[in-house]
Amino acid sequence: MSGVIGQAVSRIDGPAKVTGSAHYSGEIALPGLAYAEIVGARVASGRITSIDTAQAEDAEGVAGILTHLNMPKVNNVPLLPSLIGGPAPGETFFPMQDDVVHYAGQPVAIVVADGLEQAQHAATLVQISYAETPSITTIDQGRADAYEPEKIFGGLMPAQTRRGNVEDGFAAADLLIDAPFRFAANHHNPIEALTTTAVWDGDQLTLYDSCQGIKAVQLTVAALLGLSPSKIRVLTRYVGGAFGAKAMVWPHVTLTALAAQYVRRPVRLALPRGQMFTSCGHREEQEQHIELGATSDGKLTAIRHHKISITSPFDDWAEPAFGVASQLYACPGFEGVHRLVRGNTMTPTFTRGPGEAVGVFTLECAMDELASELGIDPIELRLRNITDVDPNTGHPWSSYGLRECFERGARRFGWAGRNPQPRSERHGNWLIGTGMATAGYPIAFFMHTQRARAHLYADGTAIVQTATQEFGTGTSTVMTQVAADGLGIGLRDVRFEFGDTDLPNAGSPVGSNGAMMVSAAVHNAATAVRDQLITLAVSDSQSPLHGADPAGVVVAGGRMTLAGDANTGETYSSLMQRHIMSDAEAIGSWDPPPLDTPHGLLTFGAQFARVAVDADLGIIRVRHMVGAFAPGRVLNPKTARSQLMGGMLWGMSQALLEGTHMDTRHGRWANASLGDYLVPVNADAPDVDVELIEVEDHVTGPLGVKGVGEIGQVGAAAAIANAVYHATGYRVRELPIAVEHLLAHLPSGPASAAAGAQPDLT
Repeated sequence: MSGVIGQAVSRIDGPAKVTGSAHYSGEIALPGLAYAEIVGARVASGRITSIDTAQAEDAEGVAGILTHLNMPKVNNVPLLPSLIGGPAPGETFFPMQDDVVHYAGQPVAIVVADGLEQAQHAATLVQISYAETPSITTIDQGRADAYEPEKIFGGLMPAQTRRGNVEDGFAAADLLIDAPFRFAANHHNPIEALTTTAVWDGDQLTLYDSCQGIKAVQLTVAALLGLSPSKIRVLTRYVGGAFGAKAMVWPHVTLTALAAQYVRRPVRLALPRGQMFTSCGHREEQEQHIELGATSDGKLTAIRHHKISITSPFDDWAEPAFGVASQLYACPGFEGVHRLVRGNTMTPTFTRGPGEAVGVFTLECAMDELASELGIDPIELRLRNITDVDPNTGHPWSSYGLRECFERGARRFGWAGRNPQPRSERHGNWLIGTGMATAGYPIAFFMHTQRARAHLYADGTAIVQTATQEFGTGTSTVMTQVAADGLGIGLRDVRFEFGDTDLPNAGSPVGSNGAMMVSAAVHNAATAVRDQLITLAVSDSQSPLHGADPAGVVVAGGRMTLAGDANTGETYSSLMQRHIMSDAEAIGSWDPPPLDTPHGLLTFGAQFARVAVDADLGIIRVRHMVGAFAPGRVLNPKTARSQLMGGMLWGMSQALLEGTHMDTRHGRWANASLGDYLVPVNADAPDVDVELIEVEDHVTGPLGVKGVGEIGQVGAAAAIANAVYHATGYRVRELPIAVEHLLAHLPSGPASAAAGAQPDLT
């Protein structure tokens, strides 16, 4: 083996990105390219009574306009989602098939013109009248009609989670914690907005699409258009951020294909920033209510965790709040129930750390409150309750490491010697607080067979291919390392090709599964070629390795040698030239373990935060964050740390800044722009330390990889909220944390004596 796995290799796509030679979906040069602009509904509920496109059609450069009056009918929308290898529509509704309006921003017309500005101008000239009906766009408006679905998360998970008897658990408890929480909706805001370029050549369709799953795009568009997938090719070389916004296949992709077919020329649709808030889902507005029961020595006896959120008129979508929250701690009684409100919004979707970023926040804030009430250090309380088995099944974890995360994270952060008393540290006018939280994220074996091709040439170079894509996580770099390691050649001698549905099949690398599943296929392809040539060498009477045990042959630098005897061996090149071989090739595949594998499957971590709160203004500044994580085998510590750091900073953003708010008068998002939707900038970023703890895992795949894409966010907001309590004595019950809630409870504020009082959430 070449040993390049585990090296902190810099991004091999870095030079292309910083020089501009890396082409994104909106930068593909095509002859005769036209531009599309979507017209979104101005009402949240009702019907279109008239559409007048005459003025728009007469505008300069307009090539065509589609509305529900002339839009071709699509096939039935496939059920959502199917990230296991089939179509993956973002919602089971396709627009412009009739005159009904389900949510504000729903596409009701699409204008195509020679130039982008011409399309944008003509879109403003389309005159649409509506018969508006009352809308429901918030939980409060629809609470009375909330219901319990059977399945959530696009049908992937049950809506209820139960074990043991919670009533018996509460009866046995010495102390109860009862905590309601409210969370604003969140929207993804990747640097690159959703962009699709569609080109028809007869009945063959090529799509250049900004997405997280090119195979999912191919199969979804094929299903909607009634085409064989062989008629559709999807190319996605680089993606400028995704975070869940591009995991599903939203209607704009197929609309672009239909528009290109209608005007008989290539068409590009790049959504403007405002339409990103109504085109690719969101993290839903939600409320969670958690109750903990515990004995006087801190042992949990019962957890009741309920959630209510708002979904679309057509899909039972909810983030799964109780997955990790039901697994982190040994507790005999657990009850988790989701309720939904049907509203006039589009279907919510995956947002980084889906479900767990919010569900674990709720649990970890309640655990901090329990620790405070019992006078137990927050880490010690967690240590008294962690478990070596999955409490839902009794199965041992495939790998663990949580204790080490607590220990090493606390040491790196400087937790020892902390005064647990709130408001015990002050620097000038700043109240200083520290907090921590447990992190966890599921390893979900919901994907299908993964495949990759390895092609080794007689000159010692190789090309490795698979139909994945690079959306900013470092996939191309890490897979080059895996291929080089499996083949036993140098990193410079490997070219990794991806981003094309014509390459061997790979699923959407979502849910922190990309590194695990793609690396498994690449590793198996590379080692299959290596083993072919080793087998050839040991059977070749002219080879120095003739008669050797293949298992005793190792490869490094393209040279096969006996283990322990580096002088006995030969290069790939010499063997292949002697056998008149120009190349060797193999397809490697990997099937994930069955869903009923007898192991608990989580990635674990611990988060720590230090905050400063202005005693007069209530302004919160995060000064230091530490995260310790146990993600199995680390393929590249540089890219892994980058992913985890980004997740931790998003956790800070979740805690302090991000919230999309609904204007209920019009049923529209009130702050649908990057000017009004707050995200952190460099000046907001604290010092962020990441500790990687490698643990062996023999269940998740041949390399023991678990994934780091999402766990960095899980627990980060809770650590910050718990630090705010330590600084001020105020228990956070709503995200993002509002200055106005803090002001009444600060030491110099008018209600400083009522430190524990909470905002009225009713």
